[in-house]
Amino acid sequence: MIFVTLGTQDKPFTRLLKAVDKCIEEGIIKDKVIVQAGCTKYHSDNMIIFDLCSMDEFDNYLDDCDLLITHGGVGSIVGGLNRKKKVIAVPRLARYGEHVNDHQKQIINNFVEEGYILGASTYNELVEALKNVKKFEPNKYKSNNAKMVSLVEKLIDE
Repeated sequence: MIFVTLGTQDKPFTRLLKAVDKCIEEGIIKDKVIVQAGCTKYHSDNMIIFDLCSMDEFDNYLDDCDLLITHGGVGSIVGGLNRKKKVIAVPRLARYGEHVNDHQKQIINNFVEEGYILGASTYNELVEALKNVKKFEPNKYKSNNAKMVSLVEKLIDE
């Protein structure tokens, strides 16, 4: 099962759902697809789509999925990595009105550079990521929380 999560952002991310839908129609995706769409309104006969769910339900979908396709939210990406899921992340982009800036692109690039996830900004890149995901072996995720806490403590002490 593929779990697609768009987070809780107040701007729609229809571009990603259209791309996933097209991948299903073209036979690139053959798995069942479940979507947590947030505020994105989209109808598809190919996917099970709901707006939001409880954290327990969300965690169950995340636990049960073979692949997580998500927006570039750190919480969504790390949630998948902590469960040792393969993750494809697609950034919300300002030019499409999906976010106020392109910080998700930077976030995704950082995770990709560390070898944790696959990233895709376009439909063709998503297709390529889907073709490569089965053989992709992500690096073991290492949190930077301790480093961040140390930096904050240093700032407070100064």
